[in-house]
Amino acid sequence: MAVLAGNSGETCYSKYGAMALKSRACHEMALRIVLHSLDLRANCYQRFVVPLLSISADFYVRVFVRVFTGQAKVKASASKQALVFQCVGCGALHLQRLGKAAEASGGRVKFSAACGPPVSPECEHCGQRHQLGGPLWAEPIHNLDFVGRVLEAVSTNPGRFHTSERIRGVLSVITEELPDVPLYYTLDQLSSTIHCNTPSLLQLRSALLHAGFRVSLSHACKSAVKTDAPSTALWDIMRCWEKTCPVKRERLSETSPAFRILSVEPRLQANFTIREDANPSSRQRGLKRFQANPEANWGPRPRARPGAKAASEVLERCKLLQNKRKDPPEDRAQRAARLKTFPCKRFKEGTCQRGDQCCYSHSPLPGASADATSTDCPETPPTRTPLDPGPAAGPGVD
Repeated sequence: MAVLAGNSGETCYSKYGAMALKSRACHEMALRIVLHSLDLRANCYQRFVVPLLSISADFYVRVFVRVFTGQAKVKASASKQALVFQCVGCGALHLQRLGKAAEASGGRVKFSAACGPPVSPECEHCGQRHQLGGPLWAEPIHNLDFVGRVLEAVSTNPGRFHTSERIRGVLSVITEELPDVPLYYTLDQLSSTIHCNTPSLLQLRSALLHAGFRVSLSHACKSAVKTDAPSTALWDIMRCWEKTCPVKRERLSETSPAFRILSVEPRLQANFTIREDANPSSRQRGLKRFQANPEANWGPRPRARPGAKAASEVLERCKLLQNKRKDPPEDRAQRAARLKTFPCKRFKEGTCQRGDQCCYSHSPLPGASADATSTDCPETPPTRTPLDPGPAAGPGVD
């Protein structure tokens, strides 16, 4: 998931044939990259895939697809893929299809190259540049008929699975997603871009519904806003929301995305009155839609290695040895007393100019004067004890 989430785009291209971007919609983008990779490999053998169910849960993605054989329908695969243009400033998303499929006379389908790009070199909202990602799967990632049958089977026999409540919640959110809208925005992303307070989910959904657009949640993110509204209308709604809790413009840089977005007056007047259809049915029923972590620091562990100890044993060993191999911290007085036990090398050489302020000892070593004054007669060899073999000579003797 780290590769699919955009941490290493070149690695993602070498494994899946697509460039992943760091985005708030990285989990759905990962699903669409995997589907693109599957369809690309199937096209080499005159086959194509049809997604049945694509789920991003916990720290992994899982897709269920059906593979069909058909040379004529394989030609439509190019029009199912798209490139993603993402603004580095405001995060606006634009998709560019790789191919184009149009109906011709006689019920035939004519395939051609798509025209683009859909954006200018600079973002129309904040003036920043765009990042290019993909290609990825741009068609629906779920088959609603298949999802409905699975949801009915789980609801009729809830005791079959231990996680039936979570399965019902996730599948219910999937049935509420907009199938023809790839990717999504998030509440915190929109608010942090212009440095304003975050509106509630119902307020933003109601404003989009009042403006005549469709909006839904996403099973991949709790705060996702999946809508068919263009980025222009979305930022107009956020400009109207900013007027209810104004941002101090003097704190914003003139080149920041927030300053450039807020310097334009909104053309669309948003209405934040709560609508009944803004609250999805899965939320009203209180289903377990987004699973919380069962414990603290819960997540992927290092992979198992042959001959290695169990993870529980390693953790217990680490807890026992925690701070055992470290010496207790010492204060300044203890450190000064410890340094005074070492002789000063510069004092021996006669170059130390610190005197009593030196942190090392200037006292002479015990026995140094006796060694310096005592001399042995060179003609008289030193006496040895019977157990002393004397100095050895010869090569290889230490």
